[in-house]
Amino acid sequence: MIEILQGLSRFAIPVFIVFILGYGFFKRVPVYEAFIEGAKEGLNTAVRILPYLVAMIVAIGVFRTSGAMELLTYALSPVTNWLGVPSELLPLVIMRPMSGSASLGILAELLKTHGADTFIGRAASTMMGSTETTFYTVSIYLGSVGYKDTRYVLAAGLLADLTGFIASVVICAIVFGN
Repeated sequence: MIEILQGLSRFAIPVFIVFILGYGFFKRVPVYEAFIEGAKEGLNTAVRILPYLVAMIVAIGVFRTSGAMELLTYALSPVTNWLGVPSELLPLVIMRPMSGSASLGILAELLKTHGADTFIGRAASTMMGSTETTFYTVSIYLGSVGYKDTRYVLAAGLLADLTGFIASVVICAIVFGN
């Protein structure tokens, strides 16, 4: 069965491309010109979001290298320990809304240190899958279209992240035990 799926997956993208080209030909759409137009729009979008991307990368770098993350982790650890949440998860909770790559690095370190089959490893992995890089997403996508009033979007995104963090810990505690 696995060999059949691997064989099918090998041909999925070429078949999809041929299908798109055939459908475009059938509908009399100038496929190459439409592709070039889409590529131009993609390049223009990349140029528009570049300043927001640079600003976000610099802000994350300053936050991490200044020691602010360690200070915030230290300040919040008594509360999380009282709630039964391992304080080792706090750097991930703090960084995840800001940067996907930084939080992926934190996840890798947690898995390396504690293991994938521990409560910390499972909760951290679940957090990565159930939360979003809210600040990054808001700054890039809304900034690229010039949308300035982000208060409700940001509040809703951060509330969704908090819900994802709490649900990750609770569900992992129920399913895997603490």
